[in-house]
Amino acid sequence: MATDVHGPVAPGAATAAPASAASAAVRVTGLTRSFDGRAVIDRLDLTLRAGEFTVLLGRSGCGKSTLLRVLAGLDREIEGEVLVPQRRAVAFQAPRLMPWKRVWRNVLLGLPGRPAREHAERALAEVGLEHRTDAWPKTLSGGEAQRASLARALVREPDLLLLDEPFGALDALTRIKAQQLVARLWQRRGCAVLLVTHDVDEAVLLADRVLVMDGGRIAYDTQVPLERPREVGDPGFAALRNRLLAELGVL
Repeated sequence: MATDVHGPVAPGAATAAPASAASAAVRVTGLTRSFDGRAVIDRLDLTLRAGEFTVLLGRSGCGKSTLLRVLAGLDREIEGEVLVPQRRAVAFQAPRLMPWKRVWRNVLLGLPGRPAREHAERALAEVGLEHRTDAWPKTLSGGEAQRASLARALVREPDLLLLDEPFGALDALTRIKAQQLVARLWQRRGCAVLLVTHDVDEAVLLADRVLVMDGGRIAYDTQVPLERPREVGDPGFAALRNRLLAELGVL
C-alpha cells in the first residue's frame, strides 16, 4: 500500500536554516512511482538539508520531474514515504500565468483567504518586477513572465522551493540574469531549493550539492566545494563539470 506523507519533517522544520545545519528539509524513503507497470522512480532514498541549494541532473525520462512533482504534492500515486515542509512552492519552465488576470493577481493565485495586493507587490519588487504589477501577462517578455512565476512562488514564504527547468525557454542572456536572480533570492531567503535542469554549467554555478539521477534512483551525489561567485574558466569548475558529464554518459 502506498504511504504518502506530506507535512513538516519535524517540529520547527518550517524555519529555514543555514546550509551547514544538520536538520532536513526533505526526507524520502523507499519512494516508488510507476506508470503502466514501469517504475520511473524505483525505491529512491533522499535527504535534502534545510537551506541547501541542490541541483538534480539526469537524462530525459530518468524521473527528475516526477520526483519534483511528488515533492510538490502534485503526484500522490506513490509507494514509500515522503516528508516535506508544509510551506513549499514550485515554479515550472512554463510560467503558467492566467491571461485574464493582471500580474499581481496571478502572484496571489491559489493563496488561501483574501490576501492583500501588498503581498504581491512585495514579492514582485523582490524579483525586480514592481513596474509591471498591473500589466497583463501577454505584455510580458519571457524573462518577465518567469520572474512573475518566481514571485508567485516566493509570496508563499516557502521553506522548500522547487524549480523545474525554469530557465529552459529563455534566451542565453536572459537565462544568465535569471540564474543570478535565483541565486540572490536563495541567499536572501535561506530556504532549501531543488532545481531540476539539463544544464551542467548551471548546476555547477548555482548548487551546494549536485545529484545525478539514473534508472529512477540517485546514481551520483556530490558537494560543490567551489567558492561563490563561480567562474566557468576556473579549473575546479571545469573538473567538476567534466565529472558530471561523465556521470551523465556524455564523456
